[in-house]
Amino acid sequence: MGNSNIGAVNRMLGAIERVGNKLPHPATLFAMFAFAIIIISGIAAWLDVSAVHPGTGERVHAFNLMSREGLHMIMTGMVVNFTSFAPLGTVLVALLGIGVAESSGLMSTSLRLLVLSAPKKLLTFAIVFAGILSNTASEVGYVVLVPLGGMIFLAVGRNPIAGIAAAFAGVSGGYSANLLLGTIDPLLAGLSEEAARIIDPIYNVNPTANYYFMFVSTFFIAYIGTWVTEKVVVPRLGEYKGDAKPEEIKQLTANEKRGLRATFWTLIVIALLLVWSAIPMEGGIFSSIPGSGFMRDPETGDLLRSPFMSGIVAIIFVVAATLGIVYGIAAKTLKSNYDVINGMGKSMSTLGTYIVLVFFAAQFVAYFNQTNLGLIFAIQGANFIGSLGLGRIPLMIAMVLVSAFINLVVGSASAKWAIMAPVFIPMFMLLGYSPEFTQLAYRVGDSVTNVIAPMMSYFAMIVAFMERYDKKAGIGTIIATMLPYTIIFLIAWLIMLIAWIVAGLPIGPGAPLFYELPTG
Repeated sequence: MGNSNIGAVNRMLGAIERVGNKLPHPATLFAMFAFAIIIISGIAAWLDVSAVHPGTGERVHAFNLMSREGLHMIMTGMVVNFTSFAPLGTVLVALLGIGVAESSGLMSTSLRLLVLSAPKKLLTFAIVFAGILSNTASEVGYVVLVPLGGMIFLAVGRNPIAGIAAAFAGVSGGYSANLLLGTIDPLLAGLSEEAARIIDPIYNVNPTANYYFMFVSTFFIAYIGTWVTEKVVVPRLGEYKGDAKPEEIKQLTANEKRGLRATFWTLIVIALLLVWSAIPMEGGIFSSIPGSGFMRDPETGDLLRSPFMSGIVAIIFVVAATLGIVYGIAAKTLKSNYDVINGMGKSMSTLGTYIVLVFFAAQFVAYFNQTNLGLIFAIQGANFIGSLGLGRIPLMIAMVLVSAFINLVVGSASAKWAIMAPVFIPMFMLLGYSPEFTQLAYRVGDSVTNVIAPMMSYFAMIVAFMERYDKKAGIGTIIATMLPYTIIFLIAWLIMLIAWIVAGLPIGPGAPLFYELPTG
């Protein structure tokens, strides 16, 4: 990339940064949106804004929140809107378990093992791959793996900035890929479910909704990230000529190895228990064991709509906490039950601002649904887009690009989806796309521009990491280094999405690509 291109990127970033710095805090934005919805609902009701529901044939009118009935709903529903907001409980419960795994050292030690045990030829792939896996608990990847990527590259005589870029690409650019479910999955699923029920009041979106696509994407994006690093980033950066000296990457201690061994065997036992709880009571390899299949639906025997699937968040909590405790005891990083509780408390202490944000987001979503404006907008928008004659693939591409663009100025994935889901999910349902696939298109767009988004929470931290190896490094350095990942990840993921559509494959358990509007 030439100097003129770098200058163009820096100018673009400067404009984005100036605009981004003028935006209020996301919680303030939601408060403003909630207040605006109240005013707009009054205007819309006065203008008799309405639309004909294509499923029922009934005319849907805008509801006035400025009326007496509307004001009563606002006052009496404020607490319920907050406490019943789907993402709140799921995130809090899941993070309690992950907090134990983090505080015990299990997460960071596992990442070190994955990277340190990889053959030298697979080093870059291992770093990108580990970055993708780390987004189950993203803070660990940013804080531990990104600087570790620079240390490892420097230790083997390569440019450390390329190592930072490879790790950052996996952690942040590969945010919609993983072999495991993370806290973002139930969070987004909760928002998608609430939005889908604008059209279909009984629609359910499972946290596993995007799992098949995420699983395949893990290896696909890890390979693409490795290719970009080796073929584009490393040649552009050239040989490292800075003053930084290689740091010794410490091997795992005896205690850490003992902790990982204990964790491994505990994980095997837990996995067998989960398999036993989920297999059919008849015909399975464990069917002769009393109680097998007890987590399936007791009436239908179904797994997709079962306590097993709806209890994914509880499973994440129990598994993460159990493994963290086992590791901590074996590795002697947890001395007493106080350390376990403190680990949970530490994870909760980071959520103060998030809880404030959720309060205002919950009010906005509730008001938006109560006014019927989301449904009316979706119907009118679907009619307009449908009249343009766009096929499903161009429509999907447009959704990805819109998501990628918004991500440049709004950092929080959940905050953006809380705004976009009530608009786009109903619209795309009316055009034949499932809520799960619309959520997936959003996640792809939201991921690819993470690495060049100045509003991303850890962006400044990445600048600091790069400055360790290049005193002149700044925001422009990150943009120039990471832009190839954004462009190629976007192209590669769009190709993969198109292939998925053409093949008609499900994107997760019980999550089809397309949606048929119920009749009657």
